[in-house]
Formats: sequence, structure tokens, C-alpha cells
Amino acid sequence: MPRLIVVRGVDEGKQFDINSPVITIGRHSTNAVSLHDTQVSRRHLELRATASGYELHDLGSGNGTLLNGRPVQSAPIRSGDSITIGQTVLMFIVGRPESPGPANDLTERVRLHTRPEQDLASAIVRTVAADAGSQILARPAAATDWLRSRLASLAALYETAEAVSHILDVDQLLNTVMDLVFKSIEADHGCFMLRDDDGQLIPKAVRYRDGINRQEELAVSRTVVEYVLHEKQGVLLSDIASDNRFRQVDSLYRHNIREVICVPMKGRREVVGVLFLDTQSTLKQVVSRGLENGKFSEDHLHLASAIAHQAAIAVEESRYHQALVNAERLAAVGQTIAALSHHIKNIMQAVRFGSDMVRSALKNNDQELLLKGWKLVERNQARIDELILDMLSYSKEREPALEPTDLNQLCEEILEMVRGRATEQGITVEWHPGTGVAAVPCDPEGIHRAVLNLVTNALDALEGRPQAKLAVQTLLEADGAWVKIIVLDNGPGIAPENLDDIFKPFVSTKGSRGTGLGLPVSRKIVREHGGDILVQSIPEKGSKFIIRLPMKNAFAPDTTGLHASLAPPEASAPATP
Repeated sequence: MPRLIVVRGVDEGKQFDINSPVITIGRHSTNAVSLHDTQVSRRHLELRATASGYELHDLGSGNGTLLNGRPVQSAPIRSGDSITIGQTVLMFIVGRPESPGPANDLTERVRLHTRPEQDLASAIVRTVAADAGSQILARPAAATDWLRSRLASLAALYETAEAVSHILDVDQLLNTVMDLVFKSIEADHGCFMLRDDDGQLIPKAVRYRDGINRQEELAVSRTVVEYVLHEKQGVLLSDIASDNRFRQVDSLYRHNIREVICVPMKGRREVVGVLFLDTQSTLKQVVSRGLENGKFSEDHLHLASAIAHQAAIAVEESRYHQALVNAERLAAVGQTIAALSHHIKNIMQAVRFGSDMVRSALKNNDQELLLKGWKLVERNQARIDELILDMLSYSKEREPALEPTDLNQLCEEILEMVRGRATEQGITVEWHPGTGVAAVPCDPEGIHRAVLNLVTNALDALEGRPQAKLAVQTLLEADGAWVKIIVLDNGPGIAPENLDDIFKPFVSTKGSRGTGLGLPVSRKIVREHGGDILVQSIPEKGSKFIIRLPMKNAFAPDTTGLHASLAPPEASAPATP
């Protein structure tokens, strides 16, 4: 099944199966491939199935689409192609077609045999150093005519290089390389064997030549494999050179001759496994071509070594990439836990303080102290509930439940909720209802939460400020395609260098009072609607937050450059809509 793997960007490591004729890719959650890169359009491009595979079609994205580093509007894609959109790079890979029936998983047929065998040294026909693969690639002119023709025609090594440069999945990589091996070397059986974390050899990418009984076991000599790994050199072995039975002509019609190529998979740093190939001939076939002429030659040994070298480098890179992704995930988890621990610790300190007040009040029968302590406990319990809700909202992908919503009514309900707090803090609240916003297609619960977060943030910013003012306005844009909810305050504002950080998780300017999730959750909710939250701020003058929602239940073009068209808060007076 085709897949897209994110190899760079905020979603690095994610994989998406391509399992339908049309796949949309973009920033909105309704896309089959939903990305969190802010430079990706909401509906950026499509992959469309054709008779020969898939084609890429850019959907008029703001930043365009690059296929293998070149800008395209429409183009066919093949396994290994890289697609760059915004800061994200995706790799398109197509898995090897599965063969029907139980014989498909040939790794079950591989057995490492440990038994008394003939002297290995006498059976070795040729050897090749572990680094011969890289040397033959660097100096192909030193090879024989047969090998030079292979290099010149790109029949094997260049195809291998192309495959390993694009494929990250180790199993798919080795399957592809083994297909190329069988195109160039007439082996009956073949497999890669990789070392796992415990040093055990695990068979991968097993192949049987067409016509070979797949129910037969592939006997891999442990002696040969251990010799190759220990000596770090590939070997070509044949029964012909050491078996006394070849002295008896009558036996040539009763036995099969086995030839083996086993080469180390040596990458840049270590030997990660071996490539094992074998072939069998009847003794009649051996006699017909001469005892000195086997199916495998020294050229085959060198070619197998070169291919194994490239495959080993790709395996190392794939493992390194996976380790890097895992390390980044662990680091992100660690940062998240540290941030949560900090917030929870602050909340629990307040809960403990309130509990101590309640305990002391009960002991002394002090009703006033009891009421204060209980309010403190309740307030911090609400903060814990809010933190949990923010965590759930931020971590869970959800589809907005759209319904016609009166934004004026929604904003009035929110202002009614906070009006008491605003009065206590001496904050003036202005409300400017708009026209044409009585049936906006949105999720009322989600937008209510997003607006409430912005309003409470403004109240927090205005606490203790002279002539504090909060203003909320709704309006329909002139073309009728978008609606805005604007929240303004004349608080301390946000420094320009901090504007890019306010929507990051666990970044809060409120100290211990904030969870650092309010703004990220609000932006996530709005972006799930196909809209966005924009912000402008002037230090010591005020801030303006704009929620912008599409009026139609459809994806709308990007709002790149919109910041420049919005008037900033007045520098000489409190911010007003």
C-alpha cells in the first residue's frame, strides 16, 4: 500500500496510508493527511489515482508545492519522490506487492544450521574485503568488462543507489534491493540477515527464484555467516572445490552442487548484517559446463558486495533517523511533563493552603476564614479542571460540529459570565454587536471556548491597570465570505519578540496563574473551522486578537499578509474596535 512519511517538519515521523483514489493534504483536520505546519495551506494539494499510479495536483496553495526540489502544479509521482510543502517534507513510497497464500512470508523458511561441516577454508573459492563495495564504486575502471558494463548501464548499482536514497522503511528498502539483486545475479535463494539490538540475526527480504519450491527451508550456514561477520569479508563458496564425490563420475548424476555468496553489510560505522545468496545445479549441469565453471563468479561476488554496502548505509541512516525521531519525541514528552509538573505544583500549593485555612477555621469555628479557605480550594479545583480540558482539547483531533450560530448571542453570554469579575477589577466593558452574523456555520461550543479564553486573557492583562478597558466586536467582512470576532484591551501589550511564542504550548505570560494552553487551544479550535487567530499588539498600549471564520462550510484561501491590513491599536488612546 502506498504511504506518505513525514521526514521533516513539525509532524516528523508520522506515516499516512494512501488507501483511496483521491487523497487531500493540508493544514485542516478534515484532510486525509492533516499537517500542523502553519506554512501549509488548509487544502494544499491532492494525490489522485491513475492507471499507472498516482499524480500530484497543487490546489492553488499559497506557498506552492515542490516535487524533488522543483515547483510543480501537476505531475506523476513514484516511489521515493519527496514532496515539499511549507516547512514539511513528505516521502511517497509504494510497498512491494504482496503475494497471495501462506508462502509469502518466506522468513519463516529460513533456518540457521549449526552442525559439523567440511573445513570452511577449503570450500572458499574467492574472498572480498568488507570495504570492496565502496572501492569498486569509487574506481569502476578497475573492474572487469562484465562489471563495468553493469556499472555503465546502471543495471544494478545505480538503481540500488536510487532506491536506498529515498526509502526510510527498512523492510521495504531491503525488499526493493533484493529485487534488484535478483535482476543482476541468477540466484535461486537470497535473503538479508540483520543484527537486532541483542546481536541476533533476523532474516529479512527473503526471495526464492520463480519455480523454486517455497515450502523448502532456506538453509543458511551459521558457520559461513559467522566467518563473514568475524573476518569482515565476503566469500564465494562452492562444493566443487572440496567435495571428494566429484572424483567419482558416476555420482555426478545423483547429487546437486550448491554455490553460496555471503557478503557483509558494512555501512559507514559498523557491519549491520549479511547478504546471503545461493544457487544449486545438478551435477550433470556442472559436468556440461566444466567443473571449474560455477554459476557464481568473482564478478558476482564484487557486485553483491557493492550492493550490500549501499543497503547497509541506508539501513544505518534509517535507524539513525528513527532514533532521532524517538529522541525528539522523548524530549517533547519530557518538556511537557516538566511544564505540567510546574503548573500542577503551583495549583496544589494553593489547594494545600486553602485546606489549611479550612482546617484551622473548623478547629476555631471561624466562619469567615472557612469561607475564604473553601473559595480558595474551589478556585484552584476549577483551575485543575480547566487544565485537564485544555490538555484534552489540544491533544485530540476533533471535527467541528457545525451548526448555524448567532455570534452576537454567543459573545453576549460570554460577557455576561465575566461582567462581575470586570466590575470588581474596575474594568470597563464595551460590546459592539455586528450585523449579518446571526447564522455563522461553526461549532458553538468550540468557538465559545476560544472566545472565552481570549476574553479572560484580556481581563488578566488588565488587572491593576488604570482606566482599563475591554472591547468585544463582531462584524461581517465586506465580501460576506468571512466573519470576525475582535477582542481588544488597553493592557500592557506583548513585546514583538514574544509574539511568535504566545501560541506555543505551555508558554504563558501569567506566571503561575496560567496553564500556557489557552491560546494554543483557541487557535487549534479556530483552525479546525478553516479559520485562524491573528494578533497585533503595541507594548504599553494594548493588544488586538481577531478570530476569523469562514461563512461557508468550505475551505478558504490563505490569509497570508492579512496582518498588514489590520489597523493596530491606537498609540495615543486605549485600544478600541
